[in-house]
Formats: sequence, C-alpha cells, structure tokens
Amino acid sequence: MRLAMVVEYDGTDYFGWQVQPDQPTIQESLERALRRILGHPVRVEAAGRTDAGVHALGQVAAFSTKRTPDPRTLQRGVNALASPGIVVRELFEVDGGFDPRRDARRRTYEYRIDDRPWPSPFRSRYTWHARGPLDVEAMALAAESLVGDHDFRSFQAAGCDAEHPLRTVFESALERRDGEIVYRIAATAFLRHMVRNIVGTLVEVGRHKRTAGDFLDLLASHDRRLAGATAPPRGLCLIRVEYA
Repeated sequence: MRLAMVVEYDGTDYFGWQVQPDQPTIQESLERALRRILGHPVRVEAAGRTDAGVHALGQVAAFSTKRTPDPRTLQRGVNALASPGIVVRELFEVDGGFDPRRDARRRTYEYRIDDRPWPSPFRSRYTWHARGPLDVEAMALAAESLVGDHDFRSFQAAGCDAEHPLRTVFESALERRDGEIVYRIAATAFLRHMVRNIVGTLVEVGRHKRTAGDFLDLLASHDRRLAGATAPPRGLCLIRVEYA
C-alpha cells in the first residue's frame, strides 16, 4: 500500500528534513512514529529536502507499507507520536508508483523579512530581521526578472548535486503584507539555497546597494561570487507542492 501525506512543521529545532546521525530531523520523527504504529521499518520520501531551520506548510511525502491501515486512523496515530512542531495535515492512498519528488510539477516557497527598526519576539522564529526600511518597489521590480526559464548558477550554493542549473520560474513576486515583506516564488524545482541566495541579494537591492538592472546582470553572469549573502533559513517556508 502506497500512502502520501501533507506535512506541516516548524523547522526551528530540527536539522532539516533528511535523517542525520544523532540529530533530530523531520524524516526521522515521522519514520519513528510510523514504525511504532505499523510494526516494520518505513522509508518516508519527500518532495523536497528542506534545510535546517526551514519550515513547511505543505510538504508532501510518501511511503509504502506491507499493511493496509485506515488512513484517518493512521494520521491520528502519527500526529500523536510525532515530535513537537510536526503535524500531518492530510494522509491518503496514492498510486503505487507515486514519487513525491519526481512527480512534482510546481513548488512554491515564501520568505518573510521584518525590516522594522527592532525585531519582534513573536515573529523571530519565522522572519529574517533585516533592519530597514527596505525599498519594496525596487525589490519587487528585481524579483520579476526571474520569471521564465533561466540558468540559476548565480544563486546556486556550493555542493549542490542538481543535474543542471536550469529552472522554470512561474512566479516571483514581493509585497508588504501584515507588517512584513513577503517574497513568493514558484518553480519546477530549486537549487540548493537558491531562494535564500535570491533573498539575500534582493535585500541589497532594497538597501540601494544594487539596482534592479544590476540584479538582472547578476542573473546573466552565472557567477555565485557576485551575488549577495545567503539569507538565514528561519524566514523560508515551503508553502505547497503541486502535481499533474
């Protein structure tokens, strides 16, 4: 039986999605809960391996089991046993060949920035405090230039194991919302630290250290050394993953 689940988590206290020796991770917590319920080892595969400190509202994961559990009962059991800050929002049966990573057609992330003079203790787990004020209009203009098919080597972190740097971006928009600056990007897939590197460079545009034209030139340069610093993980959240 092949089952999929939509998972929501606060990544602050975890070392990312993927299992790591002697470190708490999202994958490890879910696999441990499922093993206790199903009585056999379970391998949970995700649509994307989020980094340490990154959050998710709509991570999609899948696993196979020799048993035939009732999905709703299994969902309640996993939520009772999973570590704090991890919740399975949906759990349902899927086709036996379903692959949450390879079958995904569109992934959407949001990054939140707090540019007020002083950080909020209530938002600090989920926003990057980049002291401002930042020029949102200039940042939004630069962000728009990412829509389409591009080579994203300028925003690719070292050690990325992607087969190629070409990605299709469907949406790249930035706005001020509820007292925060929210950057939203949707694409077929992402390179390692791609969104955080984009955000770090957009903040430089917002501080008038670069122009929107400079940002476009940077994208065309394919040179990561020319981009801004990598934004911290706490502002990043995987919003949803979509399938055909």
